[in-house]
Amino acid sequence: MSPSSSPSPAITHSTAGFRTLLRIVGRVAASLVLLLSAGWACLALWYQLPVGETGKVLAAVLWSGFGLAALVLLWRGRAARALLSYAIGFALLLGWWNTIVPLQQRDWADDVARQLVARVDGNMVTLENVRNFDWRSDTDYTPRWETRRYDLERLRSVDVSVSYWMGPAIAHTLVSFGFDDGRFLTFSIEIRKERGESFSSIGGFFRRFELSLVAAEERDVLRVRTNVRGEDVHMYRVRLPQAEMRSLFLAYLDQSAALLRAPSFYNTLTANCTTIVYDLARRIVPGLPMDWRLLASGYLPDYLYDVGGLTPGYSLEALRANGRITQRAIASDAVPGVDFSRAIRQGLPGAEAP
Repeated sequence: MSPSSSPSPAITHSTAGFRTLLRIVGRVAASLVLLLSAGWACLALWYQLPVGETGKVLAAVLWSGFGLAALVLLWRGRAARALLSYAIGFALLLGWWNTIVPLQQRDWADDVARQLVARVDGNMVTLENVRNFDWRSDTDYTPRWETRRYDLERLRSVDVSVSYWMGPAIAHTLVSFGFDDGRFLTFSIEIRKERGESFSSIGGFFRRFELSLVAAEERDVLRVRTNVRGEDVHMYRVRLPQAEMRSLFLAYLDQSAALLRAPSFYNTLTANCTTIVYDLARRIVPGLPMDWRLLASGYLPDYLYDVGGLTPGYSLEALRANGRITQRAIASDAVPGVDFSRAIRQGLPGAEAP
């Protein structure tokens, strides 16, 4: 082709078509960003705006209109104006979002009103505010907060309980430590509810709840789930050397101390009852693989089985069936003075071992 020659019509048409395709792809990508961020913003306003329900609805409608206007301008060829105005508005929203911080002082629900306080002196641990409620219903209970002393040299077992309350994938995880004198202490990572507040998995993504670490008697924290709330609970004996049991116990105490120093938000995905257990255990057993089942907490037993963390010699199905404590917990109410922890472990694989 000579220098004076012009591109052929076919090449010009191809180049123009490619540029058109790029513009369409760019607009589609920008539209997705606008829609996702607008959805996030509406939920953030709904869960955190300090106004009544009507005000929250109005704020969500206004932001939806703002996002829709930016979307229309984008597809009408005014992308720079649309994206700049939306970016400024979203930056202001993020500035407000970052002013939302967790607090220690609120009108807390009775079962999370106190925080665990621990003192460690060699092998001896003194725990203040161990919960030992007597539950008759979710609203009818006798509150008790007690001080307990434990000798870590007498620590003998770790059991993980998984409480199913919404399908097979969603469960609450609790960890029980057993001592050779027959006592058990359970740690439970929970939302720190305000009085009259209830859990929302979506709200858990939007700084709706502070984080709470509860240390409790099993007859309190497990029985309330099986006998009062109608949840289905399975317990599994975890294989850990005594030194690692001790380290995991102390890691929970470190977590409680951290929450006393500075409150933290619960997060449905990144800071929940299962992911925090994994973070604690990873300190003790380096190299534990990350797995999607740590997010879908109902499948935590499958994960523990695959990494060799449960009682050997049983299939996962046998461990799951023999570890179902729901009916044993319910039956224990009919026996006055029964040892609840011993009753729910009848037939539990690994619990008979010294």
